[in-house]
Amino acid sequence: MQTHFTTAQLEDPDVRESEKILRACVHCGFCTATCPTYALLGDELDSPRGRIYLIKDMLETGRAPTAEVVKHVDRCLSCLSCMTTCPSGVNYMHLVDHARHHIAATFKRPLIDRVMRRALGLALPRPKLFRALMRAAGLAAPLAGLLPGRLGAALSLVPRRLPAPSPVDRPQVFASEGAKARRVALLGGCAQQVLAPEINEATIRLLTRHGCEVVVAAGAGCCGALTHHLGQDGQAFARANVVAWTREIERGGLDAIVVNASGCGTTVKDYGFLFRNDPTLAAPAAVVAALARDVTELVDEIGLLRPAVAVGRRVAYHSACSLQHGQRVRDQPKALLRAAGFVVVEPPEAHLCCGSAGTYNLLQPELATRLRDRKAAALESVSPDLVAAGNIGCLTQIAAGTALPVAHTVELLDWATGGPRPRSLPA
Repeated sequence: MQTHFTTAQLEDPDVRESEKILRACVHCGFCTATCPTYALLGDELDSPRGRIYLIKDMLETGRAPTAEVVKHVDRCLSCLSCMTTCPSGVNYMHLVDHARHHIAATFKRPLIDRVMRRALGLALPRPKLFRALMRAAGLAAPLAGLLPGRLGAALSLVPRRLPAPSPVDRPQVFASEGAKARRVALLGGCAQQVLAPEINEATIRLLTRHGCEVVVAAGAGCCGALTHHLGQDGQAFARANVVAWTREIERGGLDAIVVNASGCGTTVKDYGFLFRNDPTLAAPAAVVAALARDVTELVDEIGLLRPAVAVGRRVAYHSACSLQHGQRVRDQPKALLRAAGFVVVEPPEAHLCCGSAGTYNLLQPELATRLRDRKAAALESVSPDLVAAGNIGCLTQIAAGTALPVAHTVELLDWATGGPRPRSLPA
């Protein structure tokens, strides 16, 4: 793609990176075939190729975008399916993130939109605040069906019962069972601590059972993805993680930094790029990014213990977009589930997003609901006993669209190798 940035514009490292990405695009349109919003709407401007044209024009002019441009960029899920399909290696993830930050800096959204985005960026990364807001929202949840648009959609996702905070989600070290083979840090996350703390508990049990000493590092928390993809500044969260994990690396070494929410994992693996121009953090951030592993990657490297429980259940595996497209982790989760004694079945349209996509199901509820229902129908079509996924957002979204039990992949692996039955599964 030909570009027309000025020399002055190209002095900005973000513009320089975006120009390189734009020049890699050859307009082939392969991306349209796998884009969820194009599949739903059939509008070229709601495809990656169409958005690339809009972003190019917006960045080249340097002006505030129109409301129409913002609408089409906002509709992007950042599922990154286009990156899997693209034969030219276009890094759409970095391009659309730059576009969102440009929009945030130059476009004045309607008041209700600004308030909601600010509230999401403030609350979701902070577990204590998020928990308090969820409890308050629970009082209004019965009214979800009566309220329009985003508010009703948000309340419909509030769980009927909020789990108690877990004691594992504070700085500490969990000793390995038997001889220590690895020392790893676990990203505790943010929203997951509130919505499903049992995922971190299962992860720690599974890893310690497999010879890992697990460190929950002081100072580590939200990965920064939620705010970053809202066009807000997520670097403070990312910086805190780099500092906390670097401290652990210097103190006792780390063999891996384990992430059990795939959306977070995609972001942590990108810390090297995020801090590429920071003279202080560029090197340690690159080290952190290189150590980051999805939990299934690490367990696959270690080798799963012989199952202790005969499960034999039929599992429809939902491959989270951030795992299959963002991290290119596709085979390990399914192989581990099979090794644990589950019968793994894959649904049709496995490449398409479920509609969760961070805060997408809150900000674009109509499209998110259509994608959720399409995903639920695909999962149900293979007649499973339950659904497994590796991302808290996907689990929450899918559970709202089907009566099938849903569980994190790590909960099932923990159960099969001696841990408790996941609380979402019937006896």
